[in-house]
Amino acid sequence: MSMPDDRTAFVASMGDILASWNLPRATGRVYGHLLLTSRPVSLDDMSEALELSKGAVSTSVRELVSWGLARALPQPGSRRLLIEATGGFEQLLAASHERTRSFVSTLRGGTGLTDADPARERLDGIADFFEAYVQAGDAMLREYRG
Repeated sequence: MSMPDDRTAFVASMGDILASWNLPRATGRVYGHLLLTSRPVSLDDMSEALELSKGAVSTSVRELVSWGLARALPQPGSRRLLIEATGGFEQLLAASHERTRSFVSTLRGGTGLTDADPARERLDGIADFFEAYVQAGDAMLREYRG
């Protein structure tokens, strides 16, 4: 059950984009497929449509769920799960901000460990930059959410 060419191109592009963010290409492809699907789909259906192993699809789904980009829906009386996309890049940006806050915290903790002012200034500069990035992104998210 292959996809039409335009859908295939979109799914491949999503794979490339997420790969450029150091996520597996398969994860991006699964996310692209989920974004184009109007109702929840099974791992088997995604595996067939994307021509990926069920293991690759399952791993990708776990990654997407951890980022808040997908949701697994248990089926009563069955071990089978259906998967659907949740929201969009808003969740990815929010999750990225949380990870960046952790990065800033680690940088701030390192300033007391430096052996000279240039290293401390460098750490402070990097932390300040990423703090400003998160603040700007948070403001954008607040405005987007209305």
